[in-house]
Amino acid sequence: MQAGTEAKPNKPGKNVNVGKAAGWIVAALVLVLIGINSFAQVQYGHVGLYKTFGKLNDNVLSPGIHLKLPFIQTVIQVNTQVTKTETDTSASSKDLQPVSTHVAVNYSVNKDTAFNLMNNIGGNFDSVIINPAIQEIVKEVTAKYPAEDLIAKRDAVSTEISEHLTKRLLKYDLTVKDINIVNFKFSEAFNQSIEAKQVAQQQALKAENDLKRVEIEAKQKIAQAQAEAQALKLKKLEVTQELVQLKQIEVQEKALEKWDGKLPSVTGGATPFIDIESITGKQN
Repeated sequence: MQAGTEAKPNKPGKNVNVGKAAGWIVAALVLVLIGINSFAQVQYGHVGLYKTFGKLNDNVLSPGIHLKLPFIQTVIQVNTQVTKTETDTSASSKDLQPVSTHVAVNYSVNKDTAFNLMNNIGGNFDSVIINPAIQEIVKEVTAKYPAEDLIAKRDAVSTEISEHLTKRLLKYDLTVKDINIVNFKFSEAFNQSIEAKQVAQQQALKAENDLKRVEIEAKQKIAQAQAEAQALKLKKLEVTQELVQLKQIEVQEKALEKWDGKLPSVTGGATPFIDIESITGKQN
């Protein structure tokens, strides 16, 4: 007997089965990959555009699931919701005051013309189109107003900027929804001059109010004096001859009550005359 055991050769049929199984697995994986790459999803608030070998298709896709050629086509998404961009601008007012302006603009992409925007401008249209337009228009409008009017007429300035920007972006199929001037920033010297002017205005207003108060008080005094004079005039109209005689009698009665019946031996000056007969009703 020979030592050890001779190895048995593999059966050809078993190798074939293993190869077929591996082939099926690879085929299944390929089919899965193809299936996965045959669909694309467009999110809500967006529209989609087919891109085939770098070329955009003008067929605009609505939100949802869409078929595409696997490994050949991709679907790019364009946000059509209201989006905000903010820009800082340095300019000069009409009276040559330096002004720094922080502007916030809300805008949206027209979904029906998203192809034109993406094909002509690209996805970075905010930095290519919007921000430069904002800076140019803000400088143009700011130069029309004195620095103080930029503050006092903020709404009018904002409206004018919005009108110009809306017209400018419309040709790029971008819709301006709203514009807000977040802040006007002036030089320190100008801020100090504005503060001094406000203090002067407040002092002038106080002086004006004080003057009005004095005028009102004077008018009240005049009215009071006129009322007193009118009352005195009415009292004078009420004095009659009978009332005068009655007052004289009252004075004489009081003098008689104090008289001791003796006539003064020496008189000097004016001695009041007392009509005793009129008081006593007796005649000599």
